[in-house]
Amino acid sequence: MTTKQIRLNDQSETIRLLGEQDARLRELERDFGVEIFLRQDADSGDLSLTVKGSANRVEKAVKRLRSEIDALRRRAAAPLDPRGFEPINLDAPALPEDGLYRAHNSKVVRARTPNQQKYCDAIAEHDLTFGIGPAGTGKTFLAVACALRALESRQVSKIVLSRPVVEAGEKLGFLPGDLMEKVNPYLRPLYDGFIGLLGGERFRTWRDNDVIEIVPLAYMRGRTFEDAFMILDEAQNTTPEQMKMFLTRMGAGSKAVVTGDTTQNDLGSHATSGLVRVLEILKGLEGATVVRMAEADVSRHPIVKRIIRAYDKWDEKAG
Repeated sequence: MTTKQIRLNDQSETIRLLGEQDARLRELERDFGVEIFLRQDADSGDLSLTVKGSANRVEKAVKRLRSEIDALRRRAAAPLDPRGFEPINLDAPALPEDGLYRAHNSKVVRARTPNQQKYCDAIAEHDLTFGIGPAGTGKTFLAVACALRALESRQVSKIVLSRPVVEAGEKLGFLPGDLMEKVNPYLRPLYDGFIGLLGGERFRTWRDNDVIEIVPLAYMRGRTFEDAFMILDEAQNTTPEQMKMFLTRMGAGSKAVVTGDTTQNDLGSHATSGLVRVLEILKGLEGATVVRMAEADVSRHPIVKRIIRAYDKWDEKAG
């Protein structure tokens, strides 16, 4: 058996390395087949990690831990982000030419079809972009990636997310909890996109600091969002009045992306979709553009394309 020790700077570094209540300790032990103990000297208060196990496994575990500690210390020494709560990552490699955003796991987000690329270009070039198309075409995910790119390149200072709170064909009844707990099921798809790109910890930090603000559509009235990247998702479920209200929340330096599928509507057969109507009202408006996605742009499981095609054929026969 071999034992090695690694010195830690302070409690803050320990939490960043191991998580709250040392949650990552057990994970590292499973990954490397070693025992890891966090110790604090009774006299000096110095913190250290003790790694115990076979020589080969201890060596690998210590190498990983030192690499992570070095990365933490480089970030701590880096210049502060202008928002004042997170260091800029100086070690991040440059994006490839066709890259849109680099996720927390180093995966590069790219447009996968020419139409998706057209959509991303439209978002960059216009103040208001409508992304219209069926499920799985990347409308929301690409909008999230574009928002994060704009935020981190200082084009905007915050991201505002909104969605109409409309049940999809079934009554959920009373939902317990405070406002955010009640609307969380409706906003979860937006959360998933940000967590996938930022990681859970960074997303929660930015959300808690209002760098990413979640605003249920019904609570936007009276607000003005300046220097913000605004995303309205599932916009086919807005009323015409709600759509007008959302669009007129844009303040100086802001841009907005509105996504939706005009073939799906949970408002009811007699209600007018705000998305359908606004596409007619704003047709040809300077600064606004519409990008329409199709079956060929579906980026989910291959069967999703076949499902969409089957529904289209059924609708044609029924019509």
